[in-house]
Formats: sequence, structure tokens, C-alpha cells
Amino acid sequence: QVQLVESGGGLVQAGGSLRLSCAASGRTTGSYAMVWFRQAPGKEREFVAGIKRSGGSTYYADSVKGRFTISRDNAKKMVYLQMTNLKLEDTAVYYCAAGPVFRYSDSYDYWGQGTQVTVSS
Repeated sequence: QVQLVESGGGLVQAGGSLRLSCAASGRTTGSYAMVWFRQAPGKEREFVAGIKRSGGSTYYADSVKGRFTISRDNAKKMVYLQMTNLKLEDTAVYYCAAGPVFRYSDSYDYWGQGTQVTVSS
């Protein structure tokens, strides 16, 4: 079993930055691919960024490429999402998820409770 807890969300002006954190606990989380998804009101949950177990490969949605950076610290069991140049359309609840294999779909075994990110004009 893996538990995930997100933090770092909040209210930020357009153009600003935030760093989300995801703390993992439980089984050997270093062996899991870690991803961030988000869900805006009235929209489906969408993939944002992912990182493989080793941290050597990262993946991004086109909408965030060049603005967001995913990273992980397996020793600390942490995953981060550095978000820069935030846009109004980045407003959503952001979820951290984990699974044995990286995939773009949301079929992950473990999910956090989410953290709200609100970008204002």
C-alpha cells in the first residue's frame, strides 16, 4: 500500500510560480512511476507530468511543456512539480498518483487527495 499527500497549492497571479510536493509513504515508492494529473471544474481529469522510477525519463502534457518541471527524490520519497509562468487555464485540483508502470492514462493504483491551484488575473 502507498499513501500520497500533496501540498503546496494556493492562489497565485498569472505569470507566477508554485511548487507542488507529493509525500509518499508505505511500500518501496522508489519502484513506482509518479505522475501529476489535474482536474478543472466541469472538465475531465488530465495528465500533466510524469516521471519514471529512476527519474531519468520525464513526460509532459503539451499545455505545460516548458513551464512545468517534475522531479523526484527517492531517498525522501518526494515528488515535486515546479510550475512557472502560470496561466488562468492552469487552475485546477492537482493530484499526485503512483503506479508500477508509467502511462498517460489515469489508471494508477494510488492517488493523493489533491491540492487546489488557483491562478488569478
